[in-house]
Amino acid sequence: MSAGEGQRSRKDLLCTADATAFQRNFVAALRCRVIEQGEPFVVAQADTPHELFHVMDIPLITNQWWSAYISAKQLSNSYFSILEQRGFPSNSCHYCSLGLACTLANDPATAPWGGLPKPVALVARLTCDCIQKVFGQWAQALGTDFFALEAPGWTHKDPEWYRKSEHGWEQVFEARRIDLLVAEMHGLIRELERKTDRRFDEAKLAALMLKINEQEAYFAEAAELVGTARPCPVSIVDQMPNTMIPQWHRGSEWAVAHARRFRDEVAQRVKAGIGVAARERVRLMWIGAGLWHDPGFYNAIEEAHGAVFVWSMYMPFAGPQYIRSIQGQPMRALASRICSMNEVLHLPPWMNGWMVSEAKRCGIDAAVMLVPPGNRLSQSGTKLTQLSLQAAGVPTLTLEADMVDAKGWSHEQTVHRVAEFLKQAGLA
Repeated sequence: MSAGEGQRSRKDLLCTADATAFQRNFVAALRCRVIEQGEPFVVAQADTPHELFHVMDIPLITNQWWSAYISAKQLSNSYFSILEQRGFPSNSCHYCSLGLACTLANDPATAPWGGLPKPVALVARLTCDCIQKVFGQWAQALGTDFFALEAPGWTHKDPEWYRKSEHGWEQVFEARRIDLLVAEMHGLIRELERKTDRRFDEAKLAALMLKINEQEAYFAEAAELVGTARPCPVSIVDQMPNTMIPQWHRGSEWAVAHARRFRDEVAQRVKAGIGVAARERVRLMWIGAGLWHDPGFYNAIEEAHGAVFVWSMYMPFAGPQYIRSIQGQPMRALASRICSMNEVLHLPPWMNGWMVSEAKRCGIDAAVMLVPPGNRLSQSGTKLTQLSLQAAGVPTLTLEADMVDAKGWSHEQTVHRVAEFLKQAGLA
C-alpha cells in the first residue's frame, strides 16, 4: 500500500449500517433539493446554529461534512494542489478550506455533485484568523454573502464547565456572550427570511430543543456504558457514525430513534460481555477529528495490539455540550451551546479539564492525538492538553497529520509508530 492510501474500517454494530444507509439517502435527497430543484440552501460551519436552518426547513451543507465527503472520494490531494498553484499557503487549515478548493478548481467532471451552486449565504463563527479569509473568498467565488458570527473572548474560565452546562449555562458561558449571539441569530433569521420564502417559528425551535435533549441523553447513556464497561463494547469506528450522522439531523424523529437504538445495542453488548478486540490489553483515547481518509487505521491498532480506542470526542461531548435546560428561553439556550462549542473542544482550560476528567472516567491507558499542521486552533489547545494528560499519568503520542488531507500519510508507518509508542510506554 502506498503512502497516503487508507483502509476501510470494520463495523460491528447493526445500527451502523442503518445510519450510513440513512445518510446516503439523505445526501441523495439533499442533492436533489439543491442541485435539481434549485432550492435556496446554506453552507455553514459545524459550530453554527443549525437548529435555525432546520426550523426554517432550509437545506444545509455543513462545511466539515462537505470536506469529509470530498476527502472520502480521494479528491483532497488534487484540490489542495490547485490552491497551492493559485498562491495559497500550503499550511492553510485544510478542514475549513477544502470546500473553497473544490469551488476554485471549478471542475464539474470531478467535483461531488458537479460542484456547489450559489447558496443564499455562507455562515461561520470567527473562531480563528483563517475563517474570515477562507469564507470571504469562498463567498466571493460563489457570488453570495458571508454572514459572520463573532467569537468574543471568554473571561469566566471554569475547567469543570461540563458538570454545570445543563442548568448553569447562563453563568458558565457568560450572559454577555449569549446576548451577542442571540442578537446575531436574530439578524441571521431576518437575512434568511429576506432571501427565502421560509419563516422562523420560535415555538418550533423550543420543541426541537426538547427533542435534541432526548437524543443527547441517549448518547450520554451510551458514553457512560462504553467508558465503564470492560471490555470496551464499541470501537471508535462504530461510535463516530452512530453519533455524528444523527448530530447532523439532531432533533429529528429519525435522529432521536437512532440514538435510542444505538444506546440499546451498546447496552446489549455490555450485558453479553462482547468486546471490540479479541483480548483487550490497552484502552486508548483519540483526540482530534476523525481520520476520514483512513478509518481502517483504528481497526489495525485494535487487531494487532489489543489496543482499543475507547474514547473520541464525538459521543461523550453530546451530553455536556448539547443538553440544555431550556428555561423558557430556547434562543438563549441555543446560543449558550453555540457560543462555546469550538472553545471547549479546542482551547484550555476547558479542553484539557474535560479530557483529563474523561480519561479518568474511562480508565484510559494512553492517548493518541491528531495535530493538523495547518490548523492553529487544534495545534495550540491539543499540545497543552497533552501536557495535562501526561501530568495525570496518561502517556500521549502526537500524530502530525490532517483529517481530510492524505498527503504524506502512510497507514503502515503510522500503525508501526503507534506500536513503538505503546512498547516504550510499557503497554505492549
